[in-house]
Amino acid sequence: MSGKKNPSRAQRVLVVDDESDVTYSFQRVLADEPVGVEGVTSGVEGLKRLKKDPYDLVLLDVRIGEEDGLEVFRQLRKDHPRQLVIVMTAHGTAQTAIEAMKLGAFDYILKPFDVPELLSILRRGLQTAASMKELASGDGEKVTEDKNITPGLIGASPAMQKIYKLVGQVARAEAAVLLVGESGTGKELVARAIYANSPRAARPYVAINCAAIPDTLLESELFGHERGAFTGALTQRIGKFERADGGTIFLDEIGDMPLALQAKLLRVLQNGEFQRLGGDQTLRTRVRVIAATNKDLTAMVKAKTFREDLFYRLNVVQIQLPPLRERPEDVLPLAEHFLKRAAKDQPLKLSPGAKKALQGYAWPGNVRELENAIERSVVCAASHSIEPDDLPPEIGGSSISSFAAAEDSDWWGTVANLAGQGGDLLAAGEKLLVERALARAGGNVKKASEILGVTRAALRTRVARYGLSAKG
Repeated sequence: MSGKKNPSRAQRVLVVDDESDVTYSFQRVLADEPVGVEGVTSGVEGLKRLKKDPYDLVLLDVRIGEEDGLEVFRQLRKDHPRQLVIVMTAHGTAQTAIEAMKLGAFDYILKPFDVPELLSILRRGLQTAASMKELASGDGEKVTEDKNITPGLIGASPAMQKIYKLVGQVARAEAAVLLVGESGTGKELVARAIYANSPRAARPYVAINCAAIPDTLLESELFGHERGAFTGALTQRIGKFERADGGTIFLDEIGDMPLALQAKLLRVLQNGEFQRLGGDQTLRTRVRVIAATNKDLTAMVKAKTFREDLFYRLNVVQIQLPPLRERPEDVLPLAEHFLKRAAKDQPLKLSPGAKKALQGYAWPGNVRELENAIERSVVCAASHSIEPDDLPPEIGGSSISSFAAAEDSDWWGTVANLAGQGGDLLAAGEKLLVERALARAGGNVKKASEILGVTRAALRTRVARYGLSAKG
């Protein structure tokens, strides 16, 4: 299918999508722009059209009928290395976005389209195309295909889509990357994704947590030591930078590195040179550095607890990782992913109540806390379904207020009936909570106390106060 041509318009856009309505949509979005929009419904036809006619911008779907849009993109990139391409997809997976950006996509957009965002991206693309025409022509570099699968990145939220784009863009470069985010947001997963999609993927990947190693040993871990360098150094040790030569080193919690060692790290970043502890031989290494922190390095620079020159060396490209509470739509996909991995061959699934509990929790520990919660639930599950009680108490609603809400939507009405006219609402509510917690726990005081978030002694006092029966 081909859209209307308007030869008088300054710029031309080619839409490659098996759904003809998509081309019509772009024609409408760009109706007021000096742009002509044409469409084809197959990748083969799109490649033929590009060989015959020049286009300022190509909009390429990831799935074109039975064709793989990324394979079409690879061929397009070989034939037209400077062609601007925006990739479209209805399935925003991490690897698709990263592969698209690795191949040099100008941008990556999700269906259904957000029209203002779409128009903004199209205008930027067309403006870039116009600027490129003013530059001297030359052959672009061919992109090396990389089949590595991105490990661990899950989520289709807008926040994660931005991360995928950045990973794809920075993976093919050599610049240092600084990952910033709260603990548990997946900084190491992003570091591994950058490495796995980089030209260095066949070379070593070495990670070190700067906060987990005592200051006295960290220098030896990073740069190695010679025999006799210090008490207990009975043999020569090869450090992380030496092991990572030609590959990538991930420096986690870089904000915890002592100032004295920061100066030695700066030297490596500046000229690739270092010495083993206790040695005088200057060694060289060629590594890409990815650093991560949950601290405010800018504030640390002002407080002179982190070197300013090192900060700028590390902060060439910064990627901010959003906390899980800012991407709630990713909670259930992540939970399902962790459940599948933790349950292995067990036919476990999340109950509606468990899903509601997971979605209603704030996740201060981020993705790491969610993973731990799912692993715990698999151990605690008594059936083929994960229930709220199988989750940690703070998540599954085992506090008094959330337990009450989960037990009875007309909680106050029930309590009022129990208290009677002029009765003690507080005592009636407490008695009802204890009764229902014991019922859910099968009369077991230990389990009921966990549900209510109180000690067994406190619960026994209330059991006696209200004349209830319990065991344990």
